[in-house]
Amino acid sequence: QVQLVESGGGLVQAGGSLRLSCAASGSIFSIGTMGWYRQAPGKQRELVATINSGGVTNYGDSVKGRFTISRDNAKNTVYLQMNALRPEDTAVYYCKRTYFSINYWGQGTQVTVSS
Repeated sequence: QVQLVESGGGLVQAGGSLRLSCAASGSIFSIGTMGWYRQAPGKQRELVATINSGGVTNYGDSVKGRFTISRDNAKNTVYLQMNALRPEDTAVYYCKRTYFSINYWGQGTQVTVSS
């Protein structure tokens, strides 16, 4: 069974940085796409970034140039480096794994950016 465990969220001031981690188990990590999504109160869940098995990345428009997604297949972990954080980045961040067309989600980690 695929399991995803996020960590690294917290409270940070605007302009600061955080790095989120998502550790995956229960599958061959090097296969499949990993992604980060976020959901703010009263809003729909939105794409932050994805990275496929070949290392190709895709970013939501609001985070381009500020966030970087990466994966370490040896550690079964995907990372999200978030720089120049803004109050509007405040949300619960979810890790997603797409493995043989099935989507799996982590429990989420809260990121709060104060102004």
